[in-house]
Amino acid sequence: MTPSLVRMRDGKKFMWDGRVYGTREEAANAEEIYRRDNFEVCVTEAEGQFAVYTRRLVAQAAAVQ
Repeated sequence: MTPSLVRMRDGKKFMWDGRVYGTREEAANAEEIYRRDNFEVCVTEAEGQFAVYTRRLVAQAAAVQ
């Protein structure tokens, strides 16, 4: 499996974390850690392996004066 570096989902750009996970459980563990760190996460499966794609959640912008 060679995942693409970028995946689009719902009009949003997600970046591959650079790792291939051998089981769904390993990918789910990585997904949970990223979510705790305020990332949106997308997990894909191909050829029995998993790739995790992340996107940093946008924080509230500072008010312009």
